Amino acid sequence: MSKSATLYRMVTNEHVCPYGIKSKHLLSRKGYTVEDKPLKSREESDLFKKKHGVKTTPQTFIDGKRIGGYDELKSHFEMSVDEGGTSYQPIVAVFAVTAAMAIAAVGAKPDSYSMLLSLEWFIAFSMCVLAILKLRDISSFSNTFVTYDLIARKDVRYAYFYPFAEAIAGVLMLSGTFIWFAAPLALFIGTIGAVSVIKAVYIEKRDLKCACVGGDSNVPLGSISLTENIMMVAMGIWMLIK
Repeated sequence: MSKSATLYRMVTNEHVCPYGIKSKHLLSRKGYTVEDKPLKSREESDLFKKKHGVKTTPQTFIDGKRIGGYDELKSHFEMSVDEGGTSYQPIVAVFAVTAAMAIAAVGAKPDSYSMLLSLEWFIAFSMCVLAILKLRDISSFSNTFVTYDLIARKDVRYAYFYPFAEAIAGVLMLSGTFIWFAAPLALFIGTIGAVSVIKAVYIEKRDLKCACVGGDSNVPLGSISLTENIMMVAMGIWMLIK
């Protein structure tokens, strides 16, 4: 039996609703023939929302019954819905990709493969990528960072210094140059960061967001955040010994 659905979504010269596109794709995947009803102006969209008593578009109707927006459509098909809560996905993605980068880069060297060098480069790559994510919106990063970092809470300028320091230390460690500068720098910011996380999370029991992947993430401050700092401390100590 043919299944059909009607989808109302914003499609204008200025805006094409991404959730409308996702809703249409999901319906097609589920075997529905979609009667696409684009709302081609803000006025048309406002009239539709007023008529049906809804606040947002897109809106999907199946068998004449309103299902709702994209999240409601996913729920209708018993699919998981992103609740917008805390998630470790961003930091896991960074560590997974930088680990692969390190293994690939070391594996491409003409001499024999070195697991130790892969680990060193994994940490250095991770520092660089995490620094990029912070520098992407340094103001947003600083807004989150100052809520728990011990130095940044006393001097906001440190929040703006931190991602540059992390990037510089990571790049120098990859190049193997100026280790006398890079290693103590990583050791310093890593130690302060670790102490700050321990104090905020494990002593004061505060429920905070981590700024490790930027200020707009939902990564909770805790063990994963501590890992970033411990890696920098370990790398700093190892480079000084090495």
